[in-house]
Amino acid sequence: MTFIKPTILKGQHATLEPLSSEHVDELKLAVADGELWKLWYTFIPKPQDMSAEIERRLDLQKQGRWVPFSIRRNDSKTICGMTNYMNIDASNRRVEIGGTWHAKSVQRTSINTECKLMLLTHAFEQLKCISVEFRTSFMNQQSREAIARLGAKQDGILRNHMLNSDGSYRDTVAFSIIESEWPTIKSHLQHKLNR
Repeated sequence: MTFIKPTILKGQHATLEPLSSEHVDELKLAVADGELWKLWYTFIPKPQDMSAEIERRLDLQKQGRWVPFSIRRNDSKTICGMTNYMNIDASNRRVEIGGTWHAKSVQRTSINTECKLMLLTHAFEQLKCISVEFRTSFMNQQSREAIARLGAKQDGILRNHMLNSDGSYRDTVAFSIIESEWPTIKSHLQHKLNR
């Protein structure tokens, strides 16, 4: 039996649907909202590179390493970003949530919180994960703060972990939520959404 497979996760504000090459035009519009690819410390595709990025993520899915999603707003029915289960470790029941970006117009809205709640709920309650990890660039303060607001704990910093697109070194900050913390974090995220 496959540990994790593409699925639809539906919330009040957003729906996570399996990434498809049919989403390319909507994803090009979403990434242009804020010109997100100009952020030097993260990896967000340019509109003209979106087809290749979708194919890359779908190839990683075929290898059993990722399960990629498009993020659809429920109010407008438009796609506003992407996210993934990454670095899937079935034998140790661990996943990473990452490779996430949102159109500027939905950043700091309930959409990100709800998407994380849906992904975490599925990971801990359906997949029975013992840990869910998040990673981001040390320089991406907005992402680090957002991950901490979820209730994830910082595990450490992986120095010179990767190369940025400009050739500079990226230090990666690793966070996680473990199984025993999940009930409290779930309540916290539900409370945030209900405010």
